[in-house]
Amino acid sequence: MASFATRSAHLVRVVRAGRLITRLTLCTDRSCATHGDTRIPKIYTKTGDKGFSSTFTGERRPKEDHVFEALGNTDELSSAIGLAREFCLDKGHTFTNQLDKIQCILQDVGSNIATPRSSARESHIKRTNFTAQPIADLETWIDHFTKELPPLTNFILPSGGKSSAALHLARTVCRRAERSVTPIVRSGEADPDVAKFLNRLSDYLFTLARYTAIKEGNEEKIYKRPE
Repeated sequence: MASFATRSAHLVRVVRAGRLITRLTLCTDRSCATHGDTRIPKIYTKTGDKGFSSTFTGERRPKEDHVFEALGNTDELSSAIGLAREFCLDKGHTFTNQLDKIQCILQDVGSNIATPRSSARESHIKRTNFTAQPIADLETWIDHFTKELPPLTNFILPSGGKSSAALHLARTVCRRAERSVTPIVRSGEADPDVAKFLNRLSDYLFTLARYTAIKEGNEEKIYKRPE
């Protein structure tokens, strides 16, 4: 990132969900700041100190609202994928660009969730629209990796090395995110493709975890009934 001496960071608040979730846009000093302005924007706003946060549409809701619960789970999912990505990078896997793309798409998922249709204007909906293309991409990737895997004949336990286990952990967080998003979608407050994407993403993470274990030469732990 360029220094603040030549560029200023304009923080656009999208929503607060336990913490400040922001979209960072870089602006030239001509459009956003006076020449040589080196002020650093503060990360805290204190607007949520009384237990309320704002949706993208401007509604003030309690922090325990189902929208913020879903946003928090989606944020945690991105963090879990980010950790798994680091392990995969260490092993030289070439699919990490897919994880990069998924993390960016999860930002779009959050924007859609943070824009309740009941209070959204047309401009809000246009800016946070979620399309079905990411779902198709996931299905293509799943089919590709599945061709490299032996048939699944037993229950697989999270295992297979650090990369694989981290991907399994991300999968379980994804399932929780999906469960928290589903009621919002069912009520018509978010795009149905958001829930479909999360459902397909958990399948992708499971498939990728298995693929990673095999590529690294690690044994997957198989479920056995305790004797």
